Amino acid sequence: MRKRRIPFDRPLRRRRFGPLAIIGGVVALAVILLAGAAIVLWPRLITHAAGTAQQPNADCTLIVPPNPLTARGLATPYQLVATDPNNGPCNEANPAQSAFVQASVFDFDTGQISVYNPLVIDQGTKPAINPVVPTIPRGAVVAIWFGFNGNNLTLQSAPNTNSLRDGRCVNGLPGSIFGQFAYCNASLFFAETNQAITWNHLKPPALGLAQDGKTCPSTRDFGLVDQDQSDNVTTAYLVMPNGQTAQLTAANQNRLPNAQVLTNGSDNGLLDKFVDPALGCTPWMAPDLANPGHMTTALPLNEMQAMAFQKAPIALIPLNDPMAMDGNNFNLNKTNAYRAGVDQPPARSNGQADPKAYCQNLVNTGAPRIVLDAPLTVKMTTPDPGTGDTLFTFLAQRFVNSYMILNCQQLLGQPSPIATAQDANGAAISATFNGQPINTGTNPGPGPAPAPNCTMNGQQVNGCSGSANVNGQTCTFNFANNTVTIQCKPQN
Repeated sequence: MRKRRIPFDRPLRRRRFGPLAIIGGVVALAVILLAGAAIVLWPRLITHAAGTAQQPNADCTLIVPPNPLTARGLATPYQLVATDPNNGPCNEANPAQSAFVQASVFDFDTGQISVYNPLVIDQGTKPAINPVVPTIPRGAVVAIWFGFNGNNLTLQSAPNTNSLRDGRCVNGLPGSIFGQFAYCNASLFFAETNQAITWNHLKPPALGLAQDGKTCPSTRDFGLVDQDQSDNVTTAYLVMPNGQTAQLTAANQNRLPNAQVLTNGSDNGLLDKFVDPALGCTPWMAPDLANPGHMTTALPLNEMQAMAFQKAPIALIPLNDPMAMDGNNFNLNKTNAYRAGVDQPPARSNGQADPKAYCQNLVNTGAPRIVLDAPLTVKMTTPDPGTGDTLFTFLAQRFVNSYMILNCQQLLGQPSPIATAQDANGAAISATFNGQPINTGTNPGPGPAPAPNCTMNGQQVNGCSGSANVNGQTCTFNFANNTVTIQCKPQN
């Protein structure tokens, strides 16, 4: 199950390219960002080979501690080890091999949700500082999600235990793991939270209005998704020069001033840390049980909010998602197993997870949103300088990569509407849409400007998109190609 790593995206299973192997591809890199006094390490594009400084072992195993859904189990460090030691070791401090764990706790009685990020250490070592033991309300439901910066992360029960069974953990299907993603007890967690949302007992915040005049994106917005959406987590750890790790908390940062911050390159992290700030949006956050007095983001929060508020077209995991495929074959059961872990409805047939329809929505909805937001995202720091020099060029290159990986050109019979130009190092520095330069506000390109707001008889329609009741008629507003179209029908 070898996959191609794309920062903030999950890698390709079916094809593998070396760094700089294709025009428009992703180059080898390790992104270093400043976060306060800490350095944030983003994952590096890697190749699958024996462990070396340039080519670390990309397939690792994570040992799940006993009773993983309990407070003690959450506070017991997970242990990282090579799946096949002949391919080299696995070290949590290596950002190309780092595994991440994220848990969420839901108390149905109070309607409160919280987050706890269990720690990962190398097998046979100790943490720099022991994890905080969380307080779990009696009767609360706990679920766990996993992310990985390498290729394939295999879950394994702790010795002399059935911790995978006890945690109701799903790593994929027998003989066909997802790759970088896994979860424990997510189905029960989402069943409880969805019921609470239905009863108005749990209230996810609305997505809000972005500065582009459209609804803020969710993890199911075609303007955000890629070839394998809703994967990995928003967890981050502290890592010491000697390789020991600790939970990322204010107290631990004070005690470990020389520690760096190690993060999981994820779609959720891309949304919460880059796209939302660029568009003037705010991610849903919940109390961090390991870091009292602080709020944090989490994969389940993103997915519940998307479930509650994302409007059509809704991006749901298709059959050709590399993590949902069984080798080179579509597998509806595996696709639905993945969907169950991220609060998505199951597909009852292949047609409800149609790759061609997914690609068409990327063209019709995803690419125009990237173009529309260019004047905003071009001002934002790139998550990965090796892929694009700004958030805008990063998103453009990510779209190009996803279009290729999902085989959209063959499915639709047309090339990607977005194309990029790269510098000498392979990083995207500009982009075109249907052959025309994209207007970023810093160039004279003819790309579309942000949608205006419309007012008709005193009623405002944000972004000139939606409907309003005007003089007894229902009027729909649409803004495209710098033109506002209004259609009105008398009420029955």
